[in-house]
Formats: sequence, structure tokens, C-alpha cells
Amino acid sequence: MSDARAFWVVEPGRGEIRGEALRPPSDHEVMVRALYSGISRGTEALVFQGRVPESEWVRMRAPFQEGEFSGPVKYGYCSVGLVECGPDDLKGRTVFALHPHQTRYIIPASAVHTVPADVPPGRAILAANLETAVNGVWDARPHVGDRVVVIGAGTVGCLIATLVSRIQGCDVQLVDVSPQRERIARALGVSFAQPGDAMRDADIVIHASGSPAGLQHALDIAGFEATIVEMSWFGDRPVTLPLGGGFHSKRLTLKSSQVGHVATSQRSRWDTRRRMALAISLLADSSFDALITGESAFDDLPDVMARLADAPGDALCHRIKYAP
Repeated sequence: MSDARAFWVVEPGRGEIRGEALRPPSDHEVMVRALYSGISRGTEALVFQGRVPESEWVRMRAPFQEGEFSGPVKYGYCSVGLVECGPDDLKGRTVFALHPHQTRYIIPASAVHTVPADVPPGRAILAANLETAVNGVWDARPHVGDRVVVIGAGTVGCLIATLVSRIQGCDVQLVDVSPQRERIARALGVSFAQPGDAMRDADIVIHASGSPAGLQHALDIAGFEATIVEMSWFGDRPVTLPLGGGFHSKRLTLKSSQVGHVATSQRSRWDTRRRMALAISLLADSSFDALITGESAFDDLPDVMARLADAPGDALCHRIKYAP
């Protein structure tokens, strides 16, 4: 048996680190020693605060979650580590896994994704967020020359804006209420504006702010027959929209996007493994380091999670570092 330690949400608003006993891996499993994990701040804050609606308890389960909402539950999906034991082609490799925050863990070998040599392990924690962004872009289906506004300069919003900005001729604007996010946008090579200066008559609006006001603003700035893609997940919070204004006369489309299924436009040719491999390969771009705005030791995770859930400030992706 090998010892491990994992972060658990014991009850809404309180987490702790618990010991875990690991059995030896089978022939088709790997033992991974964690190097880094990332806090997916939006979703994990809702889980930490106990705000997952009971209707979503099954659909919101993470791949290697233990326990149940709203606690005790071991939750998370941004882990990068080193394979200490497993098949010869994986032993010693750096891998990404959709696993909760834990020092060591055993999972099927098929559940890990190798990290290329040109992607630093500390940046690879963004893979799950970038996979979400890729799926969101596929759902939005921007075309050459489109005017695209991304509302919400959180981690996913910034990643989406960066991906779309690389489509030839697209005029992309990242919008956020915080002027401090302009520095991040500049590092990513993306135009930035606060809501009052946002581009109007947009062909596509992608909403990722997590705020009902942001979604209302998306309706206001969308052009005729534009598509608004909703990336935010509001948990148990109700959202009221002003659909009596220009929503019908502008013939707007409000479309959901969620990473649990490959976007319809790609589903006949892509599976989740191919999509994740694409996301990891895109992280060779060093500009994405701007999205990692803090780092803490694993032992500090209970306090860090409480602080980020209660008062995140301008934090984007917060990285957790594990002892050697």
C-alpha cells in the first residue's frame, strides 16, 4: 500500500486534506505522482460552496470524483503528474489527467494524456479549460472576417478570445468589467474593452462572465441574426433575461455550450480524447502563462479554496504545487 493525500470538500464552505490508501496498480493502470493541479475557479467555487443543484448531481460528476454533492466530496479535474508505475510506454512520462487534487493516484492508463516536451508541466494544468474553450469555439462556429465579442475575461473567456483571434480577418474583442484584465488581454494579443465601450452589432457573442448582467449585455450588442453562445454555468442561481426587447426582432439565437459532449459540428469525426490531445498541443504557446495568476502549496489548499471561492479578486487560474 502507498500513502497519498487528497483535498476534500467536507461541507459547503469548508475543505480539508485527508489521507488516502492506494493499492498497487494493475497491468492496465498507472500510478501518477502529482506535480501540479489547477483550480477551475468557476465550477470548483460552486462545488466548494455547495451550490450544485440536486438535479445536476449526476451530470456534474467529475471523472474520478469520490463522495457526493454537496459533501463530503473529492472534486477537481486539472492534474499534471509523473507516471511512477505503469506500462513501459508511459513510465516516467509527464501526463495530464482529469483527476481531483491529490498527491498520488491510480487510474486506468487509458485515462491519462501525455504532455508533449514543448509544453511545460506547470502550464499543462490549463488543458481542461482549453478543451472547454475549443468546444465553445466549435459551438460558436466563427467564420473568416466575423466580428466576435467575448464577454468575461476569466480563464475560459481569455482562451476563447485567443483562439478566435487567430482566425484570419476576425475582429475579436474581449470585454470585462475589470480594467486590470486589459494587461492579460494584451499579453494574449487580444483587443480589450470595458462593457460601455464594447463593439456593437457583433456577428457572434460568446458569454463567459458567469454574471446575468453579462448575458444581458450580450443580447444588447448582438447584431441581426447573431448567435450568442453561453459558456457560463450558474449553478443554483436563477437568471432573468430581457427577452421583450430586441431579442425577437433581431432574430437572435441563444445557444448553450458544455464540454461534456463534443460539439455537434465535430462529433462525427472527433472524440473527447482527440479533442484533449488538441488542447494540450495548443499549450505550447507561452503566452498562456499569463492566465496563471497565482501559485500555492498543496498543504495550503483548504485555505486557498475558501479564499478564492469567497473573494477571488482578479485571480484567473490558480496553480497548486506538490512537494517533490
